[in-house]
Amino acid sequence: MPYRESSRLPLFALAILWMLPLIMVFASLSQGVHPLHAADKPARLFRAGAVAMDVTPVKFPVIINGNMNEVLASEVVDRLHARTIVLDDGTNQAAIVVVDSCMMPRELLDQAKTLAAKATGIPTSHMLISATHTHSAPSVHGCLGVEVDVEYAKFLVPKIAEAITVAHQRLAPARIGFGAGRDDVDVGCRRWLMRSGVAPTNKFGGKQNDLVQMHPGFKNQKALRPTGPVDPEVPVVAIQTREGQPLATLTNFSMHYVGAKPISADYFPVVCDKLQTLLKADKNYVGLHSNGTSGDQWLMDYTLPARRMYSIDSVAGNVAQGAFEAYQKIQFYDWVPLVMEEGLLEVGVRMPREDEVRAAKAIVDGFGLKKPRTSEEIYARETVLLSEMAPTRELKLQALRLGELGITGIPNEVFAISGLTIKRRSPLKHTFTIELANGCEGYIPPPDQHALGGYETWRARTSCLEETAEVKIVSAVLDLLDLVTAARADEQPLRSEK
Repeated sequence: MPYRESSRLPLFALAILWMLPLIMVFASLSQGVHPLHAADKPARLFRAGAVAMDVTPVKFPVIINGNMNEVLASEVVDRLHARTIVLDDGTNQAAIVVVDSCMMPRELLDQAKTLAAKATGIPTSHMLISATHTHSAPSVHGCLGVEVDVEYAKFLVPKIAEAITVAHQRLAPARIGFGAGRDDVDVGCRRWLMRSGVAPTNKFGGKQNDLVQMHPGFKNQKALRPTGPVDPEVPVVAIQTREGQPLATLTNFSMHYVGAKPISADYFPVVCDKLQTLLKADKNYVGLHSNGTSGDQWLMDYTLPARRMYSIDSVAGNVAQGAFEAYQKIQFYDWVPLVMEEGLLEVGVRMPREDEVRAAKAIVDGFGLKKPRTSEEIYARETVLLSEMAPTRELKLQALRLGELGITGIPNEVFAISGLTIKRRSPLKHTFTIELANGCEGYIPPPDQHALGGYETWRARTSCLEETAEVKIVSAVLDLLDLVTAARADEQPLRSEK
């Protein structure tokens, strides 16, 4: 509006306006209220929203990942989902997504995050998206003898973004708590040290004289000992409505998978269903069950005298029971500080030698347009493919703090010893790791495990990083945990009175 002489206020009115702040100060003092506290910050509010977005393929057949050789499937045994929680502490927001998939490349996930960020305003650096590692879901990442199902990969990207968007739309006042149960039955180290000359070798694996065999069987006189510890812990993040009704849970367990006929999410959603029943939660409840540090873990303990009976239902029941027992002891908070940090780490790739590449190309040229079938053919092709890739790889690592809880995201298949090291050295009271998060960069055996050889060390797209990669990754993740611990350290969680 243009300035006009008639718009001026009378001088006495201007004087009153000028004096008004002083009048308010004296009024507040006369009532015993300090002016600096008259307009305190609003009460801290923690909010959460959750959804289980169906990501079951709609076009068939689909290529299934998790096998040495390519498998096609058209039958849906059970539905696949992108289970999502969005959290908001009033200052920061974060999204956690667990997708029923074997593994998902960073490029695909970055596309989904970009779409979700445009829809929600959540920074992509505050989105942790992981794969459960079911071996019976459509392939979105080529590895070993399996190609990408391009149509399904295109379908999955917007579905993940939609899951984050819907969970964000459902944000509502909530409270949160943390605990940890155990399942000592369904976990064992699958890598065993064998007598010399017993373990299988791989001509194109980049190793010689392997001493480790995966799944040695029971009462094998040539099997000496497991090569690493187990982690039977079942961490639980519990989210409730302000009225105390279960809204969502995030559980975690360091066990590879059970095994299912495709197309299936394996045991992961069954844990969520069983926990929902134990909690007597209503239909609005959403469960997420993530994979921990299971790179060398499976459900069978080969130190036992014989193979035990198990099923998806029994394993899921044991894990859910462990989570439920922890849930019953959880102290809930009406508010906790949410802090998240993301870092990029460049590591080297174990590139094949020129003579190895020549020998591998001779085999690959021999089967031409056919799919590789034998182990030699598969790893020969992996050798050729690796020779055409960059000699370094950039990894996306994350740390999320929720009060006294730390969650780390690593884009690899992580050994249990690495997860236990992170827990032990973490500055936070509770910490657990979600593997295959924000990418899929293969196994990361610690250096001493590389020296023993075995499947998880064989050079391929599923295991190609330098032998010191695990040391660098663990160190970088601990640095991120230090950062999120130091940030907003003076803001204490608010305990719920219920």
